[in-house]
Amino acid sequence: MERAVTFNDLKWDTDFFGVTSAKAILHKPLTIDEWDVLNGKFNDYQFVSIENRNSEPVNAQLIGKYTSAYLVDVNIQFAKRLEESHTVSSNIVIHQALDKNDQILKIADFQFSKFTEDSELAKRSGDQVYRQWLINSFGNSEKYFAISKDKSDIVNGFLLHSYFENSCVVELIAVSKISSKSGIGTELFKAVEQFSYQRGIKQIKVGTQVRNMAAINFYYKVGCKQIGCHQVFHLWNM
Repeated sequence: MERAVTFNDLKWDTDFFGVTSAKAILHKPLTIDEWDVLNGKFNDYQFVSIENRNSEPVNAQLIGKYTSAYLVDVNIQFAKRLEESHTVSSNIVIHQALDKNDQILKIADFQFSKFTEDSELAKRSGDQVYRQWLINSFGNSEKYFAISKDKSDIVNGFLLHSYFENSCVVELIAVSKISSKSGIGTELFKAVEQFSYQRGIKQIKVGTQVRNMAAINFYYKVGCKQIGCHQVFHLWNM
């Protein structure tokens, strides 16, 4: 039987933002008793991220009625089944536990982020979260970088991914501004598809913000299907 709620401390967020942080994932509509138990935990933290899976109206009403939390993101989830091989561009190489690469950090400019659109997180260096995410991924044997380079051997695109429960999870993807709309993103995605397929992985999963129309259109373009739409609320007890 599926649990109603998953609730965890967020140690990384607590250390990075300097506020005690936790995350609640609401997997299905909550009963009032389930809600009361969850709501009682919120007061122990300065910041709580509440993910309302599948944007359940019952849960949205409970959050709106009983808390001061506000909607900061709607996360669109995509998936693609891996059923065939792809030819991979020779310009793309996949690395496990990649050493720190300043060229990757240079092109990692992400316009849409709940870490900057929430003003409280923004003033706590929210604009540095994805950069730190990348830094923490360098040298990590559980992280893989697909890297594209131009004719001058300069990185012009990357796709950071990992593996969980027989799925490849796309974490971050970026292409340099001078190389945008040149098909590099598609080639990176195809390379990760092929690499995953050869490992026996069954599907690729990825999420993006509802306002990031370029990313949404891209994932449709490479054959992904939408499988979820999750509201994300932020609750501050400051």
